[in-house]
Amino acid sequence: MKQLEQLCRQVRRDVVQSIYLAESGHPGSSLSAVEILVTLYFTDLLQCRPQEPKCPQRDRFILSKGHAAPAYYSVLAHKGFFSTALLPTLRSLGSPLQGHPNMEKLPCLDCAVGSLGQGLSIANGIAYALKRRGEGQHVFCLIGDGEQQEGQIWEAAAFASQHQLDNVCLIVDCNGMQLVDSLAVIKDMRPFDVKWRSFGWNVLSVDGHDVQELYRVLHEAKVHRGQPTVVLAQTIKGKGVSYMENQADWHGTAPNREQYDAAMRELSQEVP
Repeated sequence: MKQLEQLCRQVRRDVVQSIYLAESGHPGSSLSAVEILVTLYFTDLLQCRPQEPKCPQRDRFILSKGHAAPAYYSVLAHKGFFSTALLPTLRSLGSPLQGHPNMEKLPCLDCAVGSLGQGLSIANGIAYALKRRGEGQHVFCLIGDGEQQEGQIWEAAAFASQHQLDNVCLIVDCNGMQLVDSLAVIKDMRPFDVKWRSFGWNVLSVDGHDVQELYRVLHEAKVHRGQPTVVLAQTIKGKGVSYMENQADWHGTAPNREQYDAAMRELSQEVP
């Protein structure tokens, strides 16, 4: 767990550096998802082979909140899907690391994402096909809590429940913020757990920055049978950089040099 926590700090440094160099990107929602992504890819939860990215026996992952790509790219690079030397090229002309993940640029992805609300439908389609073929792989999908304002999410929720897609695990990054303000101000969808249960889902909640608890809950989700599972991960937007935390202004703003230096100093401190 200590190693995973140290990796999370490195991923956060990668996020801040790549967005600073690109002069654009989404630090807030990338930083809130770090522990979720690290726990999936660096434990036995999500089965994958970096040297054989299209291995048929792999589990699948859909990053529906595609603007969190900087964190996802860092995790994929440290896992060995491509070189970490590419990380500073985020959003650069000709770089495979585009603003939103692109399968033509990165063949190791399971889908291209960008428009919010679509990821769960894609995950359902993959999961349904796997079940029809009698295969046991699992499909993980990460959405933002503001993304639940999209009607397509609830159409997909009904489909997954009706077809008992227990090979689907949806993770909601519940950081409470979206583009310009809090969910409570823009469109309050709470209580999330009651809504998901009413759609026939198994509902679990967890501290989205506690790697050990994330592993426990995600493992419970993976072995649950008879219905799809949603994990409500309570997170902090901009986690790890104190001046970004819980600030909607950092949804899609790149730090300047002074802000970058302050963030990197903070993220370089030793973990207690």
